[in-house]
Amino acid sequence: MRLRFGAIVAPNRNRIGRGTLVIVLPRVLSIAGSDSGAGAGIQADLKAFAACGVHGMTAITAITAQNTVGVTAVHAIPSEIILAQVRAVADDIGVDAVKIGMLGDRPTIEAVALALSELPETTPVVIDPVMVAESGAVLLDPEARSALIELLLPRATVVTPNLPEARTLLGGGADGADALDAPELARRVHALGPNAVVVTGGHREPVTDVFFDGRQLVELHGERHQDGAAHGSGCTHSAVLAARLALGDNELEAAKAARELASRAVAQGLREIGAGPGPVDILGIACKPDVWAVLGG
Repeated sequence: MRLRFGAIVAPNRNRIGRGTLVIVLPRVLSIAGSDSGAGAGIQADLKAFAACGVHGMTAITAITAQNTVGVTAVHAIPSEIILAQVRAVADDIGVDAVKIGMLGDRPTIEAVALALSELPETTPVVIDPVMVAESGAVLLDPEARSALIELLLPRATVVTPNLPEARTLLGGGADGADALDAPELARRVHALGPNAVVVTGGHREPVTDVFFDGRQLVELHGERHQDGAAHGSGCTHSAVLAARLALGDNELEAAKAARELASRAVAQGLREIGAGPGPVDILGIACKPDVWAVLGG
């Protein structure tokens, strides 16, 4: 948590005063799609922000009709409404970090790029290049890949593709990316412009995230939780990473925290929710004895 003394530079509603000591509550914006089943998307992001102790805000890019089984419909939000959402929270509340998730098509990417250009250049930006849902539904127009690379990746503080997403960003089989291992994928995605890359480990063995920032390549080890629930794990990972950057972590520190908290959220995931892969549980809802005490009378 950042501490500021003396002059108050944050809006009144975002600070907690202790005499001359002012604790500024970090404000993190999720620009992403809405999941009606609340397992992924902005719903997962808001849970992750709350778990990290930051104030979460949203700019919705698309409304999906979605549950644990699949995505049945997608409605894109008009570009001007996406931009208006970002401007509304930035003008009044302020933005200390941004997490970007589902974008869908080129007009949405262009609107988000314009919105980012209106924020301070030092604002950390985490991009989770959401392309395909866990159920297999395509969430990024193939023609929008070039726009994502051209307009957003160079603005990213950290980009967090999983293995298939990293290969897709690099052109898939057409460019030989399907034969590359995670460390080389991290290096090549980094060459597209972001400050740092985390190739997440959920689609590989061992379950290891690979971090690369142009100077150091670090493997962040974890374990696979076969009895957990993973719906929303990628969203949760990138949201935690953005929150930790807003709290003052550097990229590697934030990546380590994201790896740990996302893994914990999967381990205690809600397998009993829905007929498909249940949602992650970063808030430990099912583990709270006070909740069950109230429900039990």
